[in-house]
Amino acid sequence: MQTDFKLYKVDMKYIRNLHSTDDKVLFVSPQSGKDSRVFIGIVIVCGCHKYCIPLSSPKEKHKKMKNSMDFSKIEVDGKLLGVLNFNLMIPIEEEQLQHVDTTIFKRDRENIRYYKQLCAQELGWCRTNSEIICNKANVLYKKYISNEPFAGRNRCLNFPKLESVYKKYNSLKAF
Repeated sequence: MQTDFKLYKVDMKYIRNLHSTDDKVLFVSPQSGKDSRVFIGIVIVCGCHKYCIPLSSPKEKHKKMKNSMDFSKIEVDGKLLGVLNFNLMIPIEEEQLQHVDTTIFKRDRENIRYYKQLCAQELGWCRTNSEIICNKANVLYKKYISNEPFAGRNRCLNFPKLESVYKKYNSLKAF
């Protein structure tokens, strides 16, 4: 069971490859202002594939939503800090990851300090709830792979299709 979660940014070329296969993959692009999208991970699913779960900023709609198999609110002291979208988790290798450092430095601007503090709080919540996160990821993955019907299936990425892109991408990088 993984308990030492970390925050990562994912290689943009890799995300583009996944996005071109399944347009529900959250896009990472400087042009769209989403180049700093952060993922939490790594969650090992079914012993053979590693997955990263996207961490998103809370939206108004999230306040009304309930935690479910494919969604978790990150709440600290009654405040909604972010959300985890399990339905949008992506297969990953360490080579595609860049660790996000939440260390606050004196030279950091105010907005950078705020962002790092927020990320550190979200990461702390994830580490405290690591067992729940791993269980949710695995249950969702297994239900999807087994073609078992469940509410929210249509919101999920096509995990097997993305795994084939993942294998192809990593085999090409090996040469």
